[in-house]
Amino acid sequence: MDKIEYIVLEEQRGDRIDKVITGIDDEWSRTQVQQWIKEGNVLVNGKTVKTNYKCSTNDVINISIPDPEELDVVPEEMALDIYYEDRDVLVVNKPRGMVVHPAPGHMTGTLVNGLMAHCKDLSGINGVLRPGIVHRIDKDTSGLLMVAKNDLAHESLVNQLVEKTVTRKYKAIVHGVIPHDYGTIDAPLGRDSKDRQSMAVVDKGKHAVTHFQVLERFNDFTFIECQLETGRTHQIRVHMKYIGYPLAGDPKYGPKKTLSIDGQALHAGILGFQHPRTNEYLEFEAPLPADMVKLLAQLRK
Repeated sequence: MDKIEYIVLEEQRGDRIDKVITGIDDEWSRTQVQQWIKEGNVLVNGKTVKTNYKCSTNDVINISIPDPEELDVVPEEMALDIYYEDRDVLVVNKPRGMVVHPAPGHMTGTLVNGLMAHCKDLSGINGVLRPGIVHRIDKDTSGLLMVAKNDLAHESLVNQLVEKTVTRKYKAIVHGVIPHDYGTIDAPLGRDSKDRQSMAVVDKGKHAVTHFQVLERFNDFTFIECQLETGRTHQIRVHMKYIGYPLAGDPKYGPKKTLSIDGQALHAGILGFQHPRTNEYLEFEAPLPADMVKLLAQLRK
């Protein structure tokens, strides 16, 4: 564990501790520094502080930089559908049925296992089980994900998600015929009080907004495109159920009698963001997976 001592300058008086430390070494990201502070690896005048501590002139900051954790996730060679890659970011099209990152009891066969075999450089902000993962899509949702290959890229992409500047559009097949062409669902999401494994619209939940547009109507189903303004767990699935049009094939939030598909008919088809280094706007589109194309063909008949 490396140890560094730094004395706060007059011009840094009143600055937040995380800002001051991030300025010491441009390889350190704000998120990484905040984690060190929370873990007690930063002392100011011999005492632990919070991330919003305001510095005083001549404060003595002692930083203990933790040794990188050994990853206990095993790299696995797999055929990844990569849409874009450079030294900072990678965009991959995840198939339905694949878990994004390992969890206790599910340590192999995940996207992270495959990414670790594909490239050795993934950001470490999210720890040993989720290297490089900036955002997730559910196991039974297919589509595009952005992956950070270093901590600076990770911080930039997370900030873009927080600022709602990332473009995320999904295609979905839902039960019922939606009469209007456009809609916005603005309803807070949180844990379901009756089932802690599920999400629900709850009064004190987190702010969540989904916009949708009808693409095609069938006898008992509607094909829609959803655009996320926020990215809450199961957001589209819960919001569409809330307004009475649950996703076809959804084992958790949909009806038991549904279309023949292995998981919810939901595909993250369009992903756009600003490149962390060049600030150029990049947008990618992945076509519908074969199972959803087949379903639409059957519905059109």
